[in-house]
Amino acid sequence: MAASTPAPLVLVTGDEDLLVGRAVREVIETARRHDPEVEIVDRAAGELTDADLVDLGSTAMFGGGRVVIVRGVQDLGEELRDALLSYLGRPLDDVVLVLVHSGGVKNRKLADAMKDAGARVVPAAKITKARDRHDFVVAEVRRLGGRISDGAVRVLLDAVGGDLRELAAVCDQLVADTDGGMLDEAAVGRFHRGRAEASGFAVADAIIGGDLPQALTLLRQALEGGTAAVLVSSAVAGGLRDLAKVGSAGPGSKWDLARALGMPDWKVEKAQRAVRAWSDPGLGLALRAAATADAGVKGASVDAGYALEKLLREVATARSLPRDREHRGGRR
Repeated sequence: MAASTPAPLVLVTGDEDLLVGRAVREVIETARRHDPEVEIVDRAAGELTDADLVDLGSTAMFGGGRVVIVRGVQDLGEELRDALLSYLGRPLDDVVLVLVHSGGVKNRKLADAMKDAGARVVPAAKITKARDRHDFVVAEVRRLGGRISDGAVRVLLDAVGGDLRELAAVCDQLVADTDGGMLDEAAVGRFHRGRAEASGFAVADAIIGGDLPQALTLLRQALEGGTAAVLVSSAVAGGLRDLAKVGSAGPGSKWDLARALGMPDWKVEKAQRAVRAWSDPGLGLALRAAATADAGVKGASVDAGYALEKLLREVATARSLPRDREHRGGRR
């Protein structure tokens, strides 16, 4: 719950757009509850000027509070950075200063100075680990007033992927549709089935499983439904990389491999089943085709749809190459 009065110094550290946006919005909303007429000054690092910093350190002419937001402070030049450091030594009572720092080493001195000055620190780092995405979904559903089972989280992540904005939007819709009740696998499946069946992940599952006609049909549905071509190519490439990682890791339980590879155990199990049908040369060819298609949908190809159809046909051909007799990932 937001505080009744805003903290005078707030440091948002990280580069996950959704989390950064939420953190900044919360500060603004808290300030407006405290003072509906509060002035909001929002600047990117490249937009900040000397005049802004003069205003920052000056009492407002007509009174009233201000929220001054500076985004991307890791990119500030030395003079502007030093001016902010100077301000931290004499912050004004009627100003809330919000600095957004990527969390890297550039201009770390400024982030450290905010912490030393007692700033409220809001983490907003990108979520890259499977377990953290799982926890994000659980927390998001709880924040919205609902509950979700572990199985439903897995289904949701498999269908949507790791984009936090999309995950948050789907969580919001699911909780609204179920009136705050328990979300199970069936509930997620009912909501997401039509969309998931035409998603990049469904295209990837179909082609990696060897069903070219189904993959082509799903591709057309996905593109007609507005799915970006790059999301389809990324899903296919990601699925193939999962096969390569699991296959090269050798035999083992899904739990052991999940810990070793940093993958969810359900995804390891899925890759273990699929990789049995693939040869090493075939998987190599498919990965190269995916790299070419990725460049194609990002501009190297005039027709992104054609580039994706070509990718699916090449992956199907690669999968049909004879397997060797190696034991990889539990396959023979």
